[in-house]
Amino acid sequence: MSGTRRNFFKDAAFFGAGLLGINSQLRAQSSESHGRTAHNVQPSASPPVLTPDVPDLAYQTDGGVKVFHLLAEPVRRKIAPFKTVDAWGYNGTTPGPTIQVQQGDRVRVIFENKLPESTSLHWHGLEVPIEQDGVPWISQKPVAPGQTYTYEFTVHQEGTFFYHAHSAMQEMMGQIGFFIAHPKTPYRPHADHDYGLILQEWAVLPGNTVPNSAAMEFNWLTFNGLSAPAITPMLARLGSRVRLRIVNLGMDHHPIHLHGNQFVVTGTEGGRAPESTWCPMNTVLVGVAQARVIEFDAKYPGAWMVHCHLPHHMMNSMMDLLRDRQMETADQTDAKALSQMQALANAVGFEHVHHSPIAANANEVKGFPQDAFMEMGMDSAVAKPETYGLAQNWSAGMMGMMTLIRVLPEHEYHEIVAKKQSGEAAR
Repeated sequence: MSGTRRNFFKDAAFFGAGLLGINSQLRAQSSESHGRTAHNVQPSASPPVLTPDVPDLAYQTDGGVKVFHLLAEPVRRKIAPFKTVDAWGYNGTTPGPTIQVQQGDRVRVIFENKLPESTSLHWHGLEVPIEQDGVPWISQKPVAPGQTYTYEFTVHQEGTFFYHAHSAMQEMMGQIGFFIAHPKTPYRPHADHDYGLILQEWAVLPGNTVPNSAAMEFNWLTFNGLSAPAITPMLARLGSRVRLRIVNLGMDHHPIHLHGNQFVVTGTEGGRAPESTWCPMNTVLVGVAQARVIEFDAKYPGAWMVHCHLPHHMMNSMMDLLRDRQMETADQTDAKALSQMQALANAVGFEHVHHSPIAANANEVKGFPQDAFMEMGMDSAVAKPETYGLAQNWSAGMMGMMTLIRVLPEHEYHEIVAKKQSGEAAR
């Protein structure tokens, strides 16, 4: 048995008896004058992972242990300008907040259950003592409503992991979050930008807000809890290296495609992959319960799309646009379809722009128009600093599991970063 494995099982046997592998550099950065201090999680050896539209979970230190407070609770989430869902998540958001630690850290998660039923936390991909594994009735008693449970373990791995409830229905209600373990030895080549996306699926009937966790078909698809065009674009400086971590906890596998660039898969839910396995591609299949880490050099300026390539995953719920009214596919006309889009624009409060040009005899062609026009430009409803400078009507074809990586020249990149810092709205 290797020394590393021997230490791991020794740690499990003497759980709580001491600290193993605490990174001295991070410990030196902590101000321990009162034995407990607050920090933002930004490991110095690696750039912090940014999870658009999902916050980080702050921590405190207690005698060298990083202490996180995680609360399971119902969450109301506006996933698109015209759709809100009543889901379950953590600390007010779904997906839950991102936990970032350093390889070797001792971690304590004080977990409180504010759900109406019992739950637990599983640390997906992490090698932890059985008492910390989070499987109800096998490794622990379920955490009853109103109760608190403390998880504690040493993180001896590095890589992209995640936490989630170990109940199928609770997973489908939104209970998942990133757990990032930054390596003691920085990855090579160095990544200048490090982003994370969580893939989720929802079955929400028109006019309803509660997901059907038993459904087998899904009409809402999200990155980090939002459906395009509400998803915040990712930014990268021209000439930089970009890392993108993708986690899937749903019912479908998702082929994630990056436009205009080749990438290599550098990691999985098991950690960093050997460089000998890297090969160029631009679509990676992210299976259920898997993580895939891709990296590429941002050599080409532009707003490059990142999306699931399953056709129905590149759209929002068409039925929901009309609430409980059925689409009249066989009886549609250009004018009727446009009036439907205008009704949506009036309800949400954005300017509706006419779809792309059509032929003069379009209505004579069978299949036109389809259930509804796929173009739903709503730029003003989703404007933010990260959308600054995009072409007018950029959001028209952005739906479902779809976002952008904007590769920008240095001055444009810093201009948008300054707008973010000042809170200035996009235009």
